[in-house]
Amino acid sequence: MADDIRDPERDRFSGRLSRFAKVGAGLSGAAVSYGANSLFGGDSADARNAKALRAALGGLKGPLMKAAQMFATVPDLLPPEFAAELAELQTNAPAMGWPFVRRRMAAELGPDWQSKFQSFEHEAAHAASLGQVHRAVAPDGRAIAVKLQYPDMQSAVESDLGQLRSLFALFKRMDGSIDPTQMIEEIGDRLREELDYGREAKLMALYGGFFSGRPEIRVPEPLASLSMGRLLSMTWMDGQGLLAFKDAPQETRDR
Repeated sequence: MADDIRDPERDRFSGRLSRFAKVGAGLSGAAVSYGANSLFGGDSADARNAKALRAALGGLKGPLMKAAQMFATVPDLLPPEFAAELAELQTNAPAMGWPFVRRRMAAELGPDWQSKFQSFEHEAAHAASLGQVHRAVAPDGRAIAVKLQYPDMQSAVESDLGQLRSLFALFKRMDGSIDPTQMIEEIGDRLREELDYGREAKLMALYGGFFSGRPEIRVPEPLASLSMGRLLSMTWMDGQGLLAFKDAPQETRDR
């Protein structure tokens, strides 16, 4: 589907150009806020600057937001105010609204998509860098998670990777011992995999079968009838993020 020339969301030059402009506008706004806060903000300037950066990256979505999430997990890499705000993007990222949800669902499942569910919650249960998840109930009564990919993510990934390459190239010129080429390639490969919902569904089914005899390991079951190129439905599973266990007993963390 993603490779179909008729696919309006395939990676294309106009999409990359649009993303480049959006990133520039978003980060420029954060930079203006940073300058104003630094001049007039007093002791609270860092906290306000961190909030402005989080808001900008949360609105941009895509690889730049994911990079910020990663940076927030590295101890002492960022000032405390910035680390705390960017960590919020891992658990409290802003979701896209109902108009996007209706468009995405109709594009993937057809205009009568709501009839394919017993219920579908309007508000996202969770939002991340490349998509968001809604709670729903399948026709057979099972609680399910429906993951919707954000618009134009293929172009966003390629555009943002290009900007990251330029940024890391500056670091390489400053310090010849730093060569980020392989790191950028690795990030790009993993992001493209995350956009491939068909691959994710196949891996879910594979691991579900592999661990079927291990009751302590639970894997969601994909629902093929409610999944498409940029829509992935699976059985709902409650859980906690990894950071919730950072202060847990060693035995718990070793599981």
